[in-house]
Amino acid sequence: MSDVSEQVTLVVTRRVRPGREADYEAWLARLLDATHGLPGYLGCTIQRPVPDGVREYVCIYKFDGVDSLRAFERSDARRTALAQLGDFVEADAVFRTATGLELWFTPPTGTVVATATRWRMAVLMIVVIYALVLVLGRGVNFVLDGQSFELRLAVTISIEVTLMTYWVMPLLTRKLARWIYPRARETASG
Repeated sequence: MSDVSEQVTLVVTRRVRPGREADYEAWLARLLDATHGLPGYLGCTIQRPVPDGVREYVCIYKFDGVDSLRAFERSDARRTALAQLGDFVEADAVFRTATGLELWFTPPTGTVVATATRWRMAVLMIVVIYALVLVLGRGVNFVLDGQSFELRLAVTISIEVTLMTYWVMPLLTRKLARWIYPRARETASG
């Protein structure tokens, strides 16, 4: 598996024809089942349409790197699934990829327009990194007293990135979703 910094996210949005939701759900289940065994595939989050809203499904696929994403795009599983898509959808899918810091801001379930406000992402990252550097830096310095600065820094950064990726940012993204994704909330309610 590649480093977290190399992970890539593919966001696919499809508008489903009225009355074809069950067909699309069955098709999507077959695609996800076939995709499950592909090397580098880390999973998929599905955002289903909100009641009385636009009939858009958003699938957020995660891969351990660009090479794994490209392998998925060229895979027989995907090719077969696309051939079976039929007339379940109204138009071609909209694709978007994301790497880097955007991975820490996975949209919450139910988000209709998954566009985080950049300045809000920056503010949240500054606050989180500042707090982690203060707390973890002091803790690591205490535990590794007498060790080289470079070693203490490497340990501190490793702990911070791991905590941010697997615990802090997913938690804060859920808790602060209304603040991070204000346009998504307006679109969903308006």
